[in-house]
Amino acid sequence: MPSVATTSLKLDVALKDRVQQLAKARRRTAHWIMREAVEQYVSREEKREAFHRDALAAWNDYQATGLHATAEEADAWLARLEAGEEAEAPVCHV
Repeated sequence: MPSVATTSLKLDVALKDRVQQLAKARRRTAHWIMREAVEQYVSREEKREAFHRDALAAWNDYQATGLHATAEEADAWLARLEAGEEAEAPVCHV
């Protein structure tokens, strides 16, 4: 079982009421609703942060090397994959 830590969260009355109404409709506790919301938010933001890091690394690599594939090359490759064909990624070039 993972370790659990208690934390405090202040919500305005209107938001707290909305959480309680949703919890009642879903037959869950307000605690479950809030925990699920935080879990989903953190997971989504971690993915966004990873995407941002990857994009920045790719940009830095491009700036350093000039290697790239054109949009047309990438589109053609993706079209082949979408059609169910096995296709190698386009070769990067200057």
